[in-house]
Amino acid sequence: MPALWIQNARVIDPASRRDAPGDLFIDQGRLVAPLSAAARKRARRIDGRGLVACPGLVDVHVHFREPGQTHKETIATGSRAAAAGGFTSVVCMPNTSPVADNSGTIQLMKDVIARDAVVRVHPTGCITVGMKGQTLAPIGSLKRAGVVAITDDGECVQSNDLMRRAVEYARMFSLPVMDHCQDYSMTQGAVMNEGVVSTRLGLRGWPHAAEDIIVARNIILAEQTGAHIHLQHISSRYSVDHIRRAKARGVRVTAEATPHHLALTEEALAGYDTHFKMNPPLRTEADRQALIAGLRDGTLDIIATDHAPHTDYEKDKEFDYAPNGILGLETALPVCLDVLVRQARFKLSRVIDLMTRRPAAIVALPAGTLAEGAAADVCLFDPDEVWRYDAKAGQSKSSNSPWSGRELRGRVRTTIVGGKVVFADGRITA
Repeated sequence: MPALWIQNARVIDPASRRDAPGDLFIDQGRLVAPLSAAARKRARRIDGRGLVACPGLVDVHVHFREPGQTHKETIATGSRAAAAGGFTSVVCMPNTSPVADNSGTIQLMKDVIARDAVVRVHPTGCITVGMKGQTLAPIGSLKRAGVVAITDDGECVQSNDLMRRAVEYARMFSLPVMDHCQDYSMTQGAVMNEGVVSTRLGLRGWPHAAEDIIVARNIILAEQTGAHIHLQHISSRYSVDHIRRAKARGVRVTAEATPHHLALTEEALAGYDTHFKMNPPLRTEADRQALIAGLRDGTLDIIATDHAPHTDYEKDKEFDYAPNGILGLETALPVCLDVLVRQARFKLSRVIDLMTRRPAAIVALPAGTLAEGAAADVCLFDPDEVWRYDAKAGQSKSSNSPWSGRELRGRVRTTIVGGKVVFADGRITA
């Protein structure tokens, strides 16, 4: 690979507290000190004027559907969507077909990743066999196979005792446990947030208490065992409060918010559009503001997309029967710039931190930094470019996005993985 010289960008690296105009130099897949005069002459130059250069974005919650659900997404198409969104490292959930509850399936995924992925893709393993919540999966062999965390995401372990044993074993193997927090006894048949809007629309409601109860359960288990439990896609203001008080006591929990829960509320479902149907559901404006406050004060640690592709024919059903989930990778950065930087007045460096260094630390990935000697994973974006997102023309195999057809502000121009330009000027180059 030729050396790269990114010139005249605004370089933001939260890990080193760097936020200043400058250049970046890349050689042999690594970030390096300034190139020699001779090397500069040979280097490929990238004009960064008007652009922000930051570490490649990191997402610890995506669904790439392979193996078994490749009509929705594949590791190839999902990784291309990630590259188009500025992400260079992503963590895949194990709710594939078959589910990733054994080392053989993990190895299959790693083989496909090595062959097809254009960004760094890291697998997770299941907490329970078959994701059925009855018997623990072989956590030790999953760790040896290369998983970076265990989770039954898409399902929530309902047995408190089984969850206790899972986090005890996970702690032995230095693996975080990621949990989708939902008490199923309270959400049977539920399709949106329980409240005034669900009553008006005649749709069965999903009460915030169903999330809050499991969040509280996980905090108790983390405090009892000393294990690291990561709480996925928090949506309830009461859960934010539980997490805030737990962190004040030093409990080892981390938590994420998604761009869609930061930007949208239950009012978006007024037209019964299934592109706004997700789990956990969009909640109230008070919940949305609580998530923003939680990110501001550190109660919520990171932003993750929960990128969940579904086909058009799956989403084009009566609201009750359509699957939950939306695309997230290609729109996450502009949505977060709008909600957090322009509306909530976060510093840009803070938002980048929530999408780079901090998520990398949760699953111990060597990513999220522009330090000299680090892997050259870089995102270059124009924070002010206005563009219209067309999900059908995007890199994902599916197009289930509530932002399709909308104008967004902030666009990824170039994504570099290991010193290789994999996305530039709207197309995959890998």
